[in-house]
Amino acid sequence: MYSYDKLYQIFSSHLEKQSFNNNPKELYEPIAYSISQCGKRLRPVFTLMACDLFEGDIEKALPQALAIELLHNFTLIHDDLMDQSPIRHGKKTVFKKWDPNMAILAGDALFVLAYNHTLKAEAHILPDILKIFNKTALQACEGQQLDLNFEKQKDVSLKDYLEMIRLKTAVLFGASLKIGALTAGASEKNRQLIYDFGINMGMGFQLKDDLLDLYGNQNVFGKKTGQDILENKKTYLFIKALATADPKTKNVLLDYFHEKKLSEKEKIYSFKIIFDELNIEKLTNDAICSYLDKGIENLNNIDLPEERKHPLKNLAQTMISRKK
Repeated sequence: MYSYDKLYQIFSSHLEKQSFNNNPKELYEPIAYSISQCGKRLRPVFTLMACDLFEGDIEKALPQALAIELLHNFTLIHDDLMDQSPIRHGKKTVFKKWDPNMAILAGDALFVLAYNHTLKAEAHILPDILKIFNKTALQACEGQQLDLNFEKQKDVSLKDYLEMIRLKTAVLFGASLKIGALTAGASEKNRQLIYDFGINMGMGFQLKDDLLDLYGNQNVFGKKTGQDILENKKTYLFIKALATADPKTKNVLLDYFHEKKLSEKEKIYSFKIIFDELNIEKLTNDAICSYLDKGIENLNNIDLPEERKHPLKNLAQTMISRKK
């Protein structure tokens, strides 16, 4: 079996062979810039790991892994623009480096490029891969719209928020794994179990992102600390705090949320004080660990020898305990 590091290298080498030097350069330079921002590559590596888990040929899974990575970058470019996020991976986001119109076009082109790579699947599995890809892409759009709705929606429940991140984030993790398993010829039962594992990992991953936004080190995390607070994002931390607080503390928290005279530093500090009093960091970590446990249970139910599951289990632990 391949290690995560080896599959990361294999995928990175495959990605480097792709050319984005086409014309017009104003379209392709932002694409190349986005792709070059070396993140964790978790989703495409998940595709390769799932293929390897079921003893498939990872060479056949590489086009699908690339499609997943391009689809992911499409969502990031548009997401950053809609959220007005200035930094990703410690660098300017595409719309900040160029302009919003170029970011929109670059994102659209990435989606088409991603679709082209899905078409390289073997004929007998292509319809199923396209169904997974299309459903996932649409769900990501649905999740993003829900996220935008929450900005104007007065009350957002934990149930609402968790459904939003399932659509916006978790389904792409699940699809990455399911497509890899499908490429390897895994049974329908095992494809569903690996998909469910990915959903749980994606949920935990996003809650960890919410946590790191406030409690992470900006230089390590690669994003501005407290950005969610400054953008008045209704994250898991904020919604959990409202659900946990007594009426007086809840009102104070809502006052801070709507306060426009506080400096950025003061606003972040005010939220953090209340979150600390309510033990929100621990409560969020508890929820993250719960998703990890569910994901490991999904893996345990897959009909394969235990040793074949170790790479994915180890990666799951790393995802949950990460600092960036």
